Amino acid sequence: MIALQRISRSFQVGDETVYALRDVDLKIARGEYIAVMGPSGSGKSTLLNILGLLDRPTAGHYLLDGTETTALSDARQAQVRHRKIGFVFQFFHLIPRLTAFENVELPLTLAGVEAGERRPQVERVLEELGLADRAHHRPDQLSGGQRQRVAIARATIMQPEVLLADEPTGNLDSASGMDVVGILEALNRRGITLIVVTHDADLGARARRMVRFVDGRIVSDETQPG
Repeated sequence: MIALQRISRSFQVGDETVYALRDVDLKIARGEYIAVMGPSGSGKSTLLNILGLLDRPTAGHYLLDGTETTALSDARQAQVRHRKIGFVFQFFHLIPRLTAFENVELPLTLAGVEAGERRPQVERVLEELGLADRAHHRPDQLSGGQRQRVAIARATIMQPEVLLADEPTGNLDSASGMDVVGILEALNRRGITLIVVTHDADLGARARRMVRFVDGRIVSDETQPG
């Protein structure tokens, strides 16, 4: 489903060229559950931004479902991102003035889905994630775990094929974190390709495959038992 071919990403800092990724080759099959791990500055977040079409590589090719995404215009990339990719972030990135319902509804609104069609879809996903009684609460009226569940609902309301999670439990207590992990893994079992960037060794060990980065390069790529 995903094929990265000799992907590099560099940044110019003064007179110096800094490489966040160097000649990365990576293939990910549909429905995989992968943990991307490595120390700070190893290139994990840059990789996630490229996979999510939030950034472009300096060199190399990124094929998503056979489409060469690096050749697409910004507008076409945005269309692919909106249709195929969901994002879950450590700090939720919910819109403070909107209720949980309105935050989850937003991608459908942007996609031009009629209001009468949006409501049952949003109600269904909020019910599935145990948030039906919090639908009309704003983010500041929700716990951290509830906010992350709203973020997951928003990320999946368009039924994406790939879910990218950047430290999804990093801002949660252990109980709320495990609740969120359970939700993400249930989505993976339903067929979503799940790619998790994390520093948490326990979370990384749950994935069926672990890819480790150091200094912008893959240093190991292992299928895990279990």
